[in-house]
Formats: sequence, structure tokens, C-alpha cells
Amino acid sequence: MMYAAHEGIAMATADQIRALVKSHSEGDHDRFYSVALQVAAGEARKGRSEFAAELRDLIDRVKARAAARPGENPPIPLAAPRGELAELLGVSYPETRLADMVLAVELTRRLERILDEQRQIGLLKGHNLHPRQRLLLTGPPGCGKTMTASALAGELGIPLFVVRLDGLITKYMGETTVKLRLIFDAMERTRAAYLFDEFDSIGTDRGHGSDVGEIRRVLNSFLMFIERYSGTSLIVAATNRPKSLDKALFRRFDDLIEFQLPEAALVEETMRRRLATMSGRVRVNYARVVPEAKGMSFGEVVRACDEAMKECLLIKRQDLTTDDLVRSIQERRNFLRRAE
Repeated sequence: MMYAAHEGIAMATADQIRALVKSHSEGDHDRFYSVALQVAAGEARKGRSEFAAELRDLIDRVKARAAARPGENPPIPLAAPRGELAELLGVSYPETRLADMVLAVELTRRLERILDEQRQIGLLKGHNLHPRQRLLLTGPPGCGKTMTASALAGELGIPLFVVRLDGLITKYMGETTVKLRLIFDAMERTRAAYLFDEFDSIGTDRGHGSDVGEIRRVLNSFLMFIERYSGTSLIVAATNRPKSLDKALFRRFDDLIEFQLPEAALVEETMRRRLATMSGRVRVNYARVVPEAKGMSFGEVVRACDEAMKECLLIKRQDLTTDDLVRSIQERRNFLRRAE
């Protein structure tokens, strides 16, 4: 057995051996585990599946022992991720709150229920009840999915980590799954909100004709990891294309939050809030303006308001009028038509 292990290590690349030694000397446990798992994946590709499985089992046992003795191996603070995690996670500490958003009443109620369960997570788990913490957000672009993730983190006073999909997905078989495992390990250690934006890039239906093997393996791994997840972090996946998602994904989430294009009352409230930041006078007939924005997202309505305010500021005019805002909305709508 020892011979097989030495033979497998000898087949690792020089860069991998160098990375193993460097990460061990710096106490970067995440990087050490990541490289070791990459070695295992490489051995599996070469047909040495028995050694690859043995190596993965060894890594799992080492990590389990480290978790059982947290004082001896303190985790690397995720606020300053190093090595592999620095390439996979972007961090922020949002100050956004639900009150900062314009939301339908029912949507606000559902988000407040999630927050209530998160704030009393100890109580629920003490009664063997599972709080909502795996959230799938769907809906058109610009309707508040990403801002909702920020607001949930802000309300709970926890960091928001955005998964960098360009760093996660690689062309090499097995490496993406190793990186995904690192992220889920981080979720177990450090409570935060973890956002998988544009989730359809890894959650595409496995029966799709254009599906590629690596993405299929990543999806299978995600399903396994999220099924086994037992930490206290929020997992938030957001997509504009829910119909493209694999059906098995929906069963793994605790709640599906569907965002819609705003109705007239919400469009008007969005305009009023945004234009309230203008230093000059706002002389707008909302009964005339709001219908012009029908079918636009919250994000596009805000942008149209910003463009109208910028124009007044640049020409040094103190009043923003109905015509200014209508013209800005029409310009934005024309831009969106050309972009389709």
C-alpha cells in the first residue's frame, strides 16, 4: 500500500508537489486539500482509480480530524481568502436592507420569514426543524435577485460571498468539482451568504442536447454537496432562465422566490425614491410617466431616472420635468429593443 501511495505521488506534476509543500508550510489548509484532490482527479483520469479513491479517503479523514480539533487548526478567515479561495469567492459586507428595496407585499413577507428563521436558527434546530437556507431566486434581469442576496446578508450582519464562476469552471475534468468542494467546505466553516449568480451556467438540464461532460459532472457534484450540506450559511442561487435548470435542482432548495417585472404602483414608488435624491425640484406627473415604463425592470427604471437627473445636472437646470423623464424612458426602451 505504501508503495502504491509513493508511486501515485511521484506521478503528480512538479507544480503540484511544489504547491503542496508551499501550502503546508504557510498553513494554507484549503490550498493543500485542493491540490491533493487535484492529484487524485489526475490519477483517476489516468485509470488509477483505486489510488485516487484511497487518496480522497485520506484527505477526508484528515479534514474530519481537523474539524474535531478546531483549536489546533483554526480556519483561514474568509474575509481575506487565500490561494484557491481567493480565485473563487468575492467578498463584501452589505449595508443593504429590505427597506431599501421596492418589493411586492407577498415577496416582502416571504423574505421576512426567511430572515426570521435564520435569526432563530438555534431554536429551530433544537427542535429538529430545518430553517430555510437553500434559496433559488428566479426572474427577469434587473428585478432584484442580486440585491435581495445583499439585503439578506445585510439584515443578518453576515458577509456576502459571490462565487466567481469564471474561476470555478475549468476545461479540465475533475478540477471544477474539486473547486466546488472547496466552496462547500468554506460554507460549513464560516457563516455567510453565498451567491451563485447566473446559476444556469452550472445547473443546466442534464438531458440538454448541447450539454458537455464536465458541466454534467459539476451539476451532479452540486446536487450531492447541497444535499449533504448541514451548516448555517445561506446558499443563494439566482438565474434568469429557470426553465433551463435541471428538475432535480428544485427539490434540493428550501424555497423558490420568483421575481416579476414591477406593476405600475411599484414603478411609481421606484421613481419617487430615486428622484428624491435629486437636489433640485422634481415636477413630474407620474400618471403620465408610469405607463411609459410598462414592461421595464426595476433596474431599467432606476437607470432612466438617473439619466434624466444627469441631463438636468449637466445643463445646470434645477427642475426635472415630466418631459425629461418620458424622454429618458423612451431612450432606454429604444436601447433595449436594439440590444435584443
